[in-house]
Amino acid sequence: MPRVQIVRHPVVQHKLTELRDQRTGPKRFRELLREITPLLLYEATRDLEVEEVVVATPMGEARGHRLRWTIGLVPILRAGLGMAEGALQVFPEAQVWHLGLYRDEHTLQPIAYYNRLPPRPTVAWCFILDPMLATGGSAVAAVDILKRWGVPRVVFVGLIAAPEGLKRFEAAHPDIPVVVAAVDDRLNDRGFIVPGLGDAGDRQFGTASG
Repeated sequence: MPRVQIVRHPVVQHKLTELRDQRTGPKRFRELLREITPLLLYEATRDLEVEEVVVATPMGEARGHRLRWTIGLVPILRAGLGMAEGALQVFPEAQVWHLGLYRDEHTLQPIAYYNRLPPRPTVAWCFILDPMLATGGSAVAAVDILKRWGVPRVVFVGLIAAPEGLKRFEAAHPDIPVVVAAVDDRLNDRGFIVPGLGDAGDRQFGTASG
């Protein structure tokens, strides 16, 4: 799948291993999400367009570059919230638009329950933030929404993906890049990634998994 990039940087893999560890509590889990997200975004933003500018330094003039377009961050509620703070460290001026999607436990299909996007797009690039790309349903639905909104460029950024989810995502949106830290073995019969890290929302917020 040529649009999937796995970030194998040693620091990313070190932090991902600690995230996977079931002994990692909610506080540290949230910290790790905040720390790993900027590292993933550095890789996900290599194609951002820039424009040349001249700025005054204390010693004279210097030529440099500034991002050409506005950036939107789209954390998928609720697990994506843990990635938003780290993403804002990279793009402190970014617009943040939340999408609420949950997976029906029986059908494993995504159900949208929150969407406050304005009538017309206000950004040129959107980065979808969701730790897990499992069945692929929520990721596909999020891209569907953003494409209908009219955003020119969309990128999915997560931690772990399953082969089944990537296949579904690629079939629906072959033009959209996916940046993750790992692609795991498979999904279990409940639609969870194996070995994965469990439920990313439950683990960061300290709620019991059902």
